[in-house]
Amino acid sequence: MKLKNLVPVLAIALLATACDYQKNNRIKQKDVREGNEHVYGVHPDSAAAQSKLKYAAKPELEVKANEIREKLFNK
Repeated sequence: MKLKNLVPVLAIALLATACDYQKNNRIKQKDVREGNEHVYGVHPDSAAAQSKLKYAAKPELEVKANEIREKLFNK
């Protein structure tokens, strides 16, 4: 294989190995809710308790939402 064809392949391989998934997608601060089962659930793979909350339906909000949809997506 010619060196001219090998250089881009090596460059892509080098860049791919240099990546660290979600390395910079973090905020460096203390989590005040760490270990809170209401926020994070009992296990990292479980659903949070706050996602199980149910709220009473308000029909006036549905009317307003439909008005907004008509303004945005009117055909």
